[in-house]
Amino acid sequence: MDLPQFQRQQLAFTAHIRDPRNNPLPEGVPARRMGIYTELFFNNINEQLSGNFPVLRQITSDQPWFAMVRDFMIRHRSETPLFTEVGLEFIDYLQREREAAPGDWPFMLELAHYEYVELAVAISTAEDELGDYDPNGDLLQGRPLVGPTAWNLTYQWPVHQIGPEYLPEQQPAEPTQLVVYRDRQDNVHFLQINVVTQRLLQLLKENPERTGLDALKTIAGELAHPDPQAVVAGGRELLDDLRRRNVILGTRT
Repeated sequence: MDLPQFQRQQLAFTAHIRDPRNNPLPEGVPARRMGIYTELFFNNINEQLSGNFPVLRQITSDQPWFAMVRDFMIRHRSETPLFTEVGLEFIDYLQREREAAPGDWPFMLELAHYEYVELAVAISTAEDELGDYDPNGDLLQGRPLVGPTAWNLTYQWPVHQIGPEYLPEQQPAEPTQLVVYRDRQDNVHFLQINVVTQRLLQLLKENPERTGLDALKTIAGELAHPDPQAVVAGGRELLDDLRRRNVILGTRT
């Protein structure tokens, strides 16, 4: 079915903005005026992505970076009009649509995700939906509540160290374990953790009914530790430290 003229004009307008090299000017629109729109849109998307992914932008030279921004505009169809979610759309593009190019960093996708997480944690309103909990509850006998703004993550590359001074070429033998969280002053922090802490957070998130003691006993069993009480004692200190950092908010009521 033929579209009305105004819709054909809109589609031609947006197609030219996304890909001016391969789409003609919309009929009746002066080239100079169209050029202003095209440049404005590109600069807005470029500035947004550069702000969301400052390290990736810093380690990528202009030509491949601008080519990637343009390719993102051409290939990807965003499902949200919100600028705060452009970063997530860009990660979806990197993961599903981008064709690998010579010179791509092998850690590009993981680095982009790591950089996006900082914004996601900073603007999250998930804590607004929390019910009652006891900030001073017993973390062993009670059910520890992991903050919804605490993201525990596993990366194959040491993304928290990557920058102009450190650009690894070989993937490390061991993954990098991190937790990204927001403190009580709403500042975002990145903490490198070990596999035991990672497992503890996973267990507490997977089963909200699990007590801290149950989680630690499960870990001791998985490790086949000869002294489970030592795991529990060390785990108590770990739980207290995570509460001080606001990774764990307290216990569920």
